[in-house]
Amino acid sequence: MQGLLKTLGGLAMAALASFFGWLVLFPPELLTLGDGYAAKIVCSNVFLAGRDPQDVLADDVQAPGHPLLKLVRVSVDREEQSVTARMMGFAAPGRAVYRPRRGCTNVSGGSAEAIAGLREAERAAISVVHKPNVSWPEGDKADTDPAIQKLVENPALAGPGMRAIVVIRDGRLVAETYAPGFDRNTPLLGWSMTKSVTAAIIGRRIADGRMDLTRANLVPEWNGDDRARIKLTDLLAMQSGVTFNEDYGDVTDVTRMLFLENDMAGFVAAKPLGADPGTKFAYSSGTSNLLSRLWMQTFADPAEALAYPHEALFAPLGMTSAVMETDASGTFVGSSYMYASARDWARFAEFLLQDGSWKGRRLLPEGYVTFMRTPTAASGGDYGGGQVWLQENGIRAGTANFPSDTFWMLGHDGQAIMIAPSLRLAVVRLGLTPSRLRYDVQKLNAKIIDSLD
Repeated sequence: MQGLLKTLGGLAMAALASFFGWLVLFPPELLTLGDGYAAKIVCSNVFLAGRDPQDVLADDVQAPGHPLLKLVRVSVDREEQSVTARMMGFAAPGRAVYRPRRGCTNVSGGSAEAIAGLREAERAAISVVHKPNVSWPEGDKADTDPAIQKLVENPALAGPGMRAIVVIRDGRLVAETYAPGFDRNTPLLGWSMTKSVTAAIIGRRIADGRMDLTRANLVPEWNGDDRARIKLTDLLAMQSGVTFNEDYGDVTDVTRMLFLENDMAGFVAAKPLGADPGTKFAYSSGTSNLLSRLWMQTFADPAEALAYPHEALFAPLGMTSAVMETDASGTFVGSSYMYASARDWARFAEFLLQDGSWKGRRLLPEGYVTFMRTPTAASGGDYGGGQVWLQENGIRAGTANFPSDTFWMLGHDGQAIMIAPSLRLAVVRLGLTPSRLRYDVQKLNAKIIDSLD
């Protein structure tokens, strides 16, 4: 009997060793994805927002995410400015590297070398100073409206996981509130609100005469097949017909693209056509990243393309905290990865309220913001022509007390900006609020609209 127990014990130890060896040498893709996600989120929040890595892991990665993420452990190399995440502390390592003013990038398979050259393309930081006694947006002074301030401080309206709310009315900051640990200078991830910024950057390139909404034959990989018929307007309106699985929570097109692929736009460009261009709406973060590659390719010098968001948009608007991150190939992740303070997100919203002008200077082509918010037939009126939403939580522009020109910028986990040009009103609400909590930002927006004179 003793010999049998020893044999069984030996077999159990061998099986256990084989299991752990398998995890190290051939980890399941889901584990690799989880570690890539954890490394990226922790890296950006540590090196951009100055937050504690263990707090970010617990609050931003593990609390709202897949149960497997509870097993992730992270280590931060502050000298190298990188974060490594490992499942159970040893398996399926994911790594993200930070570059000043470029944010963090997932790296794998030697792609750290691919992004090394981006350091040479860095430009000077924006040299805008916001004076404390000058009203926002030129300065830091808020012109508080007590009635609206009371609304944003109401926990039932602000919702669970709220991190920042800023309200803009008539070009002035009239209310704001922040969760403990966050303030007006904290850069916060916009997730898919980044798509609307990408559309604005494309508007700048159209104004420069470098892009055309009606152009087809956009991507070399599409030459010779029906994808060559896809126009720039089709990509902006998410009606290109290119297949892309946007489901989250497992290894799908969108999660693979964001956390496992070094060249996100190339990954999307290889996807086949599933519907005739212009006929079917399909929400796709992939096409937003393809749009980033397209506008960046209008520059002969990659360094000029990397500097363009800051020089053409963020600097003129005074968005000193804004950082749009790239993938390992050097293409901006225009679908998802822009960090900015709530006040800087509000500056972008005010820019759209002013129809793409700033301080009397037109930056976007006349009528471009109207194009962005014009309903598309393929989306059934839910989505605009330029990476914006025309309904949120079932409430459309033109219903209830929401003016017909209202539109939204929306992002994962409760990011939302309502923009109502006819009311000269924008409401920025940022946080970490998973959809399962069933928070409705429209209740906050409706109360603020009701409070206006």
